[in-house]
Amino acid sequence: MIKRLAIIGVGLIGGSLARALRAAGAVGEVVGCGRALPNLEKARELGVVDRFTQDPAEAVVGADMVFVAVPLGAMRGVFEAIRDRLDPDAVVTDGGSVKGSVVMDAIGAFGATPSCLVPGHPIAGTECSGVEASFAELYQNRRVILTPLPETDPEALARVTAMWETAGADVTCMSVAHHDEVLAATSHLPHMLAFGLVDTLARMRENDEIFRYAAGGFRDFTRIASSNPVMWRDICVANREALSAMLARFGVEMTDLAESIRHADGERLLEIFARAKAARDRYLDSARQDSA
Repeated sequence: MIKRLAIIGVGLIGGSLARALRAAGAVGEVVGCGRALPNLEKARELGVVDRFTQDPAEAVVGADMVFVAVPLGAMRGVFEAIRDRLDPDAVVTDGGSVKGSVVMDAIGAFGATPSCLVPGHPIAGTECSGVEASFAELYQNRRVILTPLPETDPEALARVTAMWETAGADVTCMSVAHHDEVLAATSHLPHMLAFGLVDTLARMRENDEIFRYAAGGFRDFTRIASSNPVMWRDICVANREALSAMLARFGVEMTDLAESIRHADGERLLEIFARAKAARDRYLDSARQDSA
């Protein structure tokens, strides 16, 4: 049971966590914090939070669990604001998509790695943002990756693990570096491809006609290009080494594909497509088994 949960950044991710814990009867009071007053007022109106403040330092007073769900570029400022106001038994976790930058921001703000910090990343979301997009089932059968550090208090890790499992998630632990490499390939790269494709087509002279005749495949592939641009700018900058390496590798693959098409190399094309289909089919089968 979380007596008082402070959510810094009451949007899709933070709002959905609050809803899930409320639905499970696992939280007493929820205090919201953010910069946009209308969003905070809507959060209270929807019952996502009990009260709110725009001051992170005020939000964490008396909280036994603090969830920081702000863009990566704002993470250090939040840590600096709450550093001296945390209760002795408070646990701090986050939802940032790049763990290396979160850890460095925490060290910069606290002067050392705080034992109460459990870096985390819920692998869930939609292309929508804001508290109105939140829903209690977002984390059901979804993965949450925690990246505890050598300094992390085992009790803090256990409490954060229990919180996410109560919200319906499957919790996995891995190192910070491994997380950032995996997410560069499986999450960050696909978003770059979607953003890049839509931007390329939008800058073509015939873009109105192109979008008019776009079919379901285009809609499905580019759905994530509707994601928050500020958040994804911060992710790119924070995970630039791993992500740029993945983009370079993908560029080589696209060059190979273009050459195969240019030379009408049907056998090579069939080999690429068959290998890709088999890999995706295995992924779908595994995902079905995990959710069964």
